[in-house]
Amino acid sequence: MIRPLLLAAVLPLLTAAFIPSSPSLGTADAQCRPGETGPALMIEVVGLKDHVGKLKVEVYPGVDGDWLQDDNKLVMAGKTFRRIEGPVPGEAVPHICVRLPGPGRVGVMVLHDRDSNHHFNYQRDGIGFSRNPHLGLSQPSASSVAITVGPGVTPVRVVMNYRTGILSFGPLAGVQ
Repeated sequence: MIRPLLLAAVLPLLTAAFIPSSPSLGTADAQCRPGETGPALMIEVVGLKDHVGKLKVEVYPGVDGDWLQDDNKLVMAGKTFRRIEGPVPGEAVPHICVRLPGPGRVGVMVLHDRDSNHHFNYQRDGIGFSRNPHLGLSQPSASSVAITVGPGVTPVRVVMNYRTGILSFGPLAGVQ
């Protein structure tokens, strides 16, 4: 008889702590303030195929086990997760500022969601990561994308990759 009573007492606590995934999760604290002094990232997005759809920037902890984890799990655990999403800026080389909770190791993913459906379509969309690792058929490791963010504004250059062959991805011709 004790177990059902214990479950009845604990269940509301467990469900109250759950944060569901949503496109807005991680956005509230991600916007840089005018004259941002940091800690923050200034992400230079190089090699966009076009300016249609949305551009989504996500910042994750730069360690194995947390890199590209579910946003709600990271937020519930009090770990770094930031998201900026909006229409693709009109500049040829957009710069996107993302405010962070503090210095540390992070990894950046940039998605060019050309059909604005909130999902990566390998046939249409573009993707890029901090430190610009070579992309194969699997996601890059935390060690291949991790960068150190200091107390100020840290510049990061992300080169976008699009499908270039049957199952290969790379930058557009002439983009490095």
